[in-house]
Amino acid sequence: MSVRTLPLVFINLGGEMLYILDQRLQALNTSEDNSEKGVWSENDRKRVMNDIVGTLFSKDFMDELLKPQQLYSHRTMKTVLTRIAHASIMRLNPASMDRLYELMVMALKYQVFLCPRPKDLLLITYNHIDTVREFVKDTPVLVNQVDETHRKIIEVYSSLPEGEFQLLRQTLLIFFQDLHVRVSLFLKNQAQNPNGRFVLSTSGPVPHGVDVPGLIRTFDSKGREVRRREFPTGGSYTSPIRKGCFELHGDRVLRLGINMYTVNHPEETHTSKTPSVKTGDTPNLLAKEELNLLARLMGSMKAENRPKTESGFRINLFTTDQEEEEAVASGAEQSMFGVINIQAMQDEQAATELARIAGEFAEGEEQPENPSSSSKGDDLLAMMDDL
Repeated sequence: MSVRTLPLVFINLGGEMLYILDQRLQALNTSEDNSEKGVWSENDRKRVMNDIVGTLFSKDFMDELLKPQQLYSHRTMKTVLTRIAHASIMRLNPASMDRLYELMVMALKYQVFLCPRPKDLLLITYNHIDTVREFVKDTPVLVNQVDETHRKIIEVYSSLPEGEFQLLRQTLLIFFQDLHVRVSLFLKNQAQNPNGRFVLSTSGPVPHGVDVPGLIRTFDSKGREVRRREFPTGGSYTSPIRKGCFELHGDRVLRLGINMYTVNHPEETHTSKTPSVKTGDTPNLLAKEELNLLARLMGSMKAENRPKTESGFRINLFTTDQEEEEAVASGAEQSMFGVINIQAMQDEQAATELARIAGEFAEGEEQPENPSSSSKGDDLLAMMDDL
C-alpha cells in the first residue's frame, strides 16, 4: 500500500464535492420555477464555495495530509469531508452526506479506471486543482492557498519513480473495489452497467510513450529486425496524443478530472435508480427520480453560526414539503431492481441487540501493538476543529 495516496484522494474528492455543490446551487439560483428562488443569493453560493476551498486547501490541513501515512477508511474519509463541507454556512444531514460521498467516490473511481498511465493520476489531480482555482479566482487569498498546495504536490510527487505511481494506483483501486453505485450520467453514456460496474472501452489513443498494438517484431542476436507479423487487437487503437503539462499552469491534455457537471442538461448529471429516456409526451421518469435523489442530497441544507442579521437558507427542489415527501417515498418504486426497506432506526429493540452483539465482538478483538494506529485520522479531525 502506498503511503502517498492520501493527499491525492482528498484533493480529488474535495474537487468533486465542489463540482456537485456548485452545479446544484447554480441550477437552483437560475431556475424560474423553483419556489426557493430568492431565499438565498448568489453571494451565498460564492460564500459556500470560498469557505469550503479555504478549509480544504488550508496550510495546516495540507501539511498534515502530505505526511507519509496509510490511506484512511471510507468511514474516516467521509467524516473528514463532512467537516470540510460544514465549514461553510450550509449543513447536510447524514443521509445527504452519504449520497454526496457516493457521487464523489464513483466519479473518482471512473477517472482512476480510465487513467492511461499511473503517473497521469497527477494530471487528474491538477485538473481538479485548476477548476477549483477558477471557482475562487475573485478571491486572491484563496487563489494563493490553492497555488501553494499545487506547488507542494508538484514538489512531493514529481520525483517519485514509476513503480511508486503504480503502487499508488493499485492502492486506489483497492480503496474503490467494493463500491458500485449507479450514476445516471454514466448510465446514459453507456459507461456503466445497470449493476453499477463500469464499461471500459477497447478503442482510442494509447498512453503516451506506448506503441499502437497489433504488430509483433522479431530480432536476431545482433538486434536486427528480421520479421514482422500483425495480429488482431480486438479494438481500434490510435497513436498517443501529446503529453500533458505537469507544471503549475499549462495544458493537461487529459480531460479526466474536469467538471463533468457543467453541461447543457444538468438533470442528466446525478444519480438515478434506473435509466430512462423521454420520448414524445411521455413523462421523463429519470428526471423525476433524479430530483428525488437530489432532494435527499440538498433538501436538508440549512445555515448555522451566522450573525442574527443574516438569514439562513434551506433549498427545496419541490413545490411543497408534502410533494417532496411524496416524491421521495415513490422514488424506490421506479427502480428496475428490487428494493428492501429496513426500518432499523425505528426498531429500538433490534438496534439495542445489534449494539450489544457489536460490543461483544469489540471486546474480543486484540489490541493493536501500535496504539496510534487505532486512532488514524483522529489527529486530523482534532486539527480541523481548530480551523
